[in-house]
This record gives sequence, structure tokens and C-alpha cells, in this order.
Amino acid sequence: MATVKFKGELEVSLNGTELNVGDIAPVVNGVGADLSDIQIGGQRGIAQIIVAVPSLDTGVCATEARRFNEEASKIDNAEVIIVSMDLPFAMKRFCTTEGIENLKVASDFRAKAFAKSYGVLQANGPLSGLTARAIFIVNPSGKITYKEIVPEITQEPNYDAVLAAAKDATSTSCCGSCH
Repeated sequence: MATVKFKGELEVSLNGTELNVGDIAPVVNGVGADLSDIQIGGQRGIAQIIVAVPSLDTGVCATEARRFNEEASKIDNAEVIIVSMDLPFAMKRFCTTEGIENLKVASDFRAKAFAKSYGVLQANGPLSGLTARAIFIVNPSGKITYKEIVPEITQEPNYDAVLAAAKDATSTSCCGSCH
């Protein structure tokens, strides 16, 4: 079972199925800001940059969402999906207030299907029941090509590594299945 730290002291266990680079990304549905189903994972014909955050109502998560919103417009043949346990209404309010237009938001509040299927559900600590901070990049054929479980929940991911991996996942001419 994977673990992360909260504020450098508390070790937080992550529950769910641990996925790794090379695995096929499970298909799960989140709830969009407009209450529609948002498909996460699986073969989509475009790359997916899946950004899991504990809550958009925190400073680090908000900063991360703004950064990915800015970067998303520069990545062709990809979609960025922010996943959290926030209610769809709160996600919609956040996107409207912050001018977030280049990415999708998906709430995992109903069944925690994403958090469990991707192994990022915090099992203990003050944020128990929320997602850990993580990034998964899924190529157009549905294979995970990048994974980052941020080791300290209160820190941002390695943007340079994520963006380089996203460009690699979108630049293959055969949907990534032959690489």
C-alpha cells in the first residue's frame, strides 16, 4: 500500500488499486460541474492528463488547477481533467471565479470510484476520504504513460516532468500503442 505525508509528519495510507506506468487506465465516471458524466481513463483517442487533488478550496489545489488550465491550451490532442471529492457545484463556482476554461472538472464524491480504481484514496489523517495529490497521463490507446503520487500532500507536482510526459503522450503518430 502506497503512502504519502501530510505536513511532513503524518504518514497517510492510500487505499485502492495501485496502478503503474504500462497499466491500462480503468474507465470510471466522475460528475461534471453541470452534473453530466465525465469519463476518466480508458481508450479515448486523445491523451488524458488526470490531475487528482484533495479539494479545489485549498491554496495549493487552486494554484495547481490554474497552472494546468494555462498549460492545457498549449497541449494538442489532450484533455486535462481535475478530479476531487468537491461537489460539482463548488467545482463550477471555482471554475467561474478563477476563469478556468481549458480543462474539465470531475467530482468523485458519489462512489469514490476514481480514487479507489487509481489507488489514491486517503485512508487516514485529517483528509481521510479525499484523493491524494497525483497525476496520471493516459495515452490515446488507454495506457498509463506517467504517474506521479506527490509524496507530500501540501506540495505541488513536478510540472516540468508532467508537461514533458504529456507532450510525449500526445506526439506519437499511432496513438501510442506501438511505443
